[in-house]
Amino acid sequence: MKNDLSVLSDLAPTRRQLLGLGLAFAGAAAINLVPGFQLLASAQAAVPAAAQKIADHFSAVKSMSGEFVQFGPKGEQTGGKFFLERPGKIRFNYNGSSNFKVISDGKSVVILNKKMNTSDLYPLSKTPLKLLLDDRIDLSGDRVKSVKQEDDLTTIQLSDKSVFGNARITMMFDPKTYDLRQWTITDAQGKDTTVMIFNTKEGVSFAPDTFAIDYTANRELNTKTR
Repeated sequence: MKNDLSVLSDLAPTRRQLLGLGLAFAGAAAINLVPGFQLLASAQAAVPAAAQKIADHFSAVKSMSGEFVQFGPKGEQTGGKFFLERPGKIRFNYNGSSNFKVISDGKSVVILNKKMNTSDLYPLSKTPLKLLLDDRIDLSGDRVKSVKQEDDLTTIQLSDKSVFGNARITMMFDPKTYDLRQWTITDAQGKDTTVMIFNTKEGVSFAPDTFAIDYTANRELNTKTR
């Protein structure tokens, strides 16, 4: 991964990168997609209590804002600011003249490209992003595919095959502060997109329209472009 953040404002995210925020859908994917992971069969191994404690701590964060850097499957970098409100709401404002935005209002996720005049709408419930934004991150049952505990990192990988196929979300937490450091979406083709967050603030308030989706404008725009 490159570390020169000065180039971020000049890059526009590709469609695949935008989908990597949590809009990966069903399809064939390899099982051990993330190197170093050991899959946990729920019938054979229990989720470590420390991992659930970390997940509960993050679930208790009802609102957050900060900056992000996104790395695409080929190492492409983009960045910007994000805003999160649990349950179900998140917004990514990308840097640069492309004016990309990704917004979830708790029901749907929209990808806005002002430059190309496009608006793509997806059900939040059909994306791995839902697992990140749930009111409580529940690690029970078959959704937990792996838990890896190290001195400086706790990694939890989740999926829900019945909802969004073979896509997965891998969340990485600081084991001491329980802070979320980054997440990776592995799409149906096994391609990874990683989002790292920093300069975060918790317990923040947002304007009422921060997570608003203009469904009328979306419908009219897509009707015109057919």
